[in-house]
Amino acid sequence: MFISKLRLQNFKRFTDLTIDLSTTQPAPKLVLMIGANGSGKSCVFDAFECISSSAQLSGDSAYHRKNLDLEFKFEISFSVPHSLGPLASNKRSSAFYGRSAHRHVPQLTRQTVAGFVELEKDSDRPRRYIEFDQRFENDVAMLMRKMFADFFGDQSQAEALKKRYLEPINQAFERIFGNNQATALRFHSLLPPIDGKPVEILFSKGLVKEISYDLLSSGEKEVFNILLNLLNRSGLYRDTVYFIDELDVHLNTALQYNLLKEITEEWLPENCQLWTASHSLGFIQYAREAAHAAILDFDQFDFDLPQTITPRPKETSEVFEIAVPAEVLSSLFKDKQIVFCENQNDRLYQLLGFSEMVFKGVRDKNDVYYRVKNNPGLFGLIDRDYLTDVEITRIRARFSNLYVLHYYAFENYLYHPANLAEAVPGFEAAAYQADIVRQKNESYARILYGLKQARSGYKVLTDEKLEDENMLEMIERCLKSDELETFYPYFDMKSKFNHQLLAQLNLPPERLVRTEWFRAALRAVFTR
Repeated sequence: MFISKLRLQNFKRFTDLTIDLSTTQPAPKLVLMIGANGSGKSCVFDAFECISSSAQLSGDSAYHRKNLDLEFKFEISFSVPHSLGPLASNKRSSAFYGRSAHRHVPQLTRQTVAGFVELEKDSDRPRRYIEFDQRFENDVAMLMRKMFADFFGDQSQAEALKKRYLEPINQAFERIFGNNQATALRFHSLLPPIDGKPVEILFSKGLVKEISYDLLSSGEKEVFNILLNLLNRSGLYRDTVYFIDELDVHLNTALQYNLLKEITEEWLPENCQLWTASHSLGFIQYAREAAHAAILDFDQFDFDLPQTITPRPKETSEVFEIAVPAEVLSSLFKDKQIVFCENQNDRLYQLLGFSEMVFKGVRDKNDVYYRVKNNPGLFGLIDRDYLTDVEITRIRARFSNLYVLHYYAFENYLYHPANLAEAVPGFEAAAYQADIVRQKNESYARILYGLKQARSGYKVLTDEKLEDENMLEMIERCLKSDELETFYPYFDMKSKFNHQLLAQLNLPPERLVRTEWFRAALRAVFTR
């Protein structure tokens, strides 16, 4: 079940809110809501509970209605048409499945197997999303029941039980936390409550073979909580909108990314959609990269007026500012220039030892451009690719904080004949340069064929109207030349050059960025 449009009238802080996902095709499997605290994200989850509840749909007058004299109303549509109105109560209750942000269980205390819970009716769910979510210890009890029932039904099935109940969680642990033998976390046993003691869940971690649940970190407990819940219940909710408030609590940025990826791609049933609210960098980064995700920004809306929220463009950097505002990032490195660069080259740029700069890698040149466009305190460094000298001059005039490499890409500096001559004693630079010329000439027609297409995605040119009208003629003329410094700025040493000779030399980039030539060439980029 995928929501394509939701309208809420007179509900909590919303006078008349429409969330419109209908323009996102295909319908997003993940919907990430971002925004400051108090911007209304969790109110949407309370609306899902009201919509799915068999109780009166106008909601509790004291808690749900913004104006107590008016009814709460909703309209909802799905990418595959559904109608919630005539559904039977059991179908209505399975249309949505939610978890509140208040679900952390720091220590196991329950000394008996839990009482009866109607999973199909989600009878232990919180009725309001400020309430504590008690499902974790119920999930522990249910897992014990299932394991014991299977075990006593066929005692030869011990390994099958581990594969059925433990391995899905352990495989997820590996994808989320990693498989470093010294730190890898594994779930290995579950002991029932006996002799007046609470249930005991045991894990292994590195060389320690038995660690109680109570001794796990808050982040580890949170991940186990979520996975155990889905292990128990996702099979019952297979045409459902899942919604989990603050799924990222207690997790660092890398684990945030890994957890959201794991839940969305591995644990969410195929016909289900996940809504979550977060301020986390990791969640925002995953949602930007995933084709099946939409980002809804709740900031800067006056919800006393009718408002429509649609997915934010993913190529802008503004969605990150809810997690780390630009002014905060600048203050953290107040004595340094923060330089955003393309791809994952930040680690190598950092090896240059430019003490006044901190490099941060992002997705591509458009990402760099959007980050620095409205933030003069931040800096950007983009590959030249097929930008002409005229266009670079125009860019630098418009944005003094946006630098452009003189050569096509970072790799052009790494594999420049002069750099290799310094890095490798006895290197035959003349023969190598002749090979570059030969490969350039062999690629000439293919380069020209893809030139316009390659340039069409340069947002800094199209948005700012900085394009050089003579660019094709000029680039063609430069590429036709066999003079290295004439064609080399436009020749792609990353993907158009066969590095077979260099591969034989076994030259790691970490070595090539430490030459005096490389440092001087890059320093010149920032002083032009």
